[in-house]
Amino acid sequence: MLNENIKAIRKSKGLSQEELAIKLNVVRQTISKWEQGLSVPDSDMLISISKVLETPVSTLLGETVAESKVDDLKAISEKLEVINLQLAQKKAARRKILHWFFISLCVLVGIVFAVLTVLNSSYLGWDYSDPETAVVGVGFHAFEWLFIRAAPLALIGGVVGAFLTRKKE
Repeated sequence: MLNENIKAIRKSKGLSQEELAIKLNVVRQTISKWEQGLSVPDSDMLISISKVLETPVSTLLGETVAESKVDDLKAISEKLEVINLQLAQKKAARRKILHWFFISLCVLVGIVFAVLTVLNSSYLGWDYSDPETAVVGVGFHAFEWLFIRAAPLALIGGVVGAFLTRKKE
């Protein structure tokens, strides 16, 4: 119902998906997904859509403005509650994925640092007269050189990211 109403009202206002997307600061594909019913806008976006289309939110949700009974308002609030719950679940899932990504980054940096410490740059004692050995040795040295310079930044970024994405209770 919401998807059909957004599409019908958008067309009645003479707006293309691209024009509506620009006014809402979203990409055209987002409008397309809303109109196909593949996703739904959150409550803040519903308010923005209603302002841009100059239409009440209740009309977007399929309710008539003239019949603003208590039951109708209750139904709208229940719909918005379901939409907000779905969006909150998606946001929590994204935060959890990011949190574990940052933790994994910290662990990976620690493991690579431990491996490099144990190896103690053993490639420096290799016989570099063989071209293949020289290429591999230079590759190891370049990796170690870059890692030692980038690892502190990656570790700090991982710790800060894990801290910022942790579950707040």
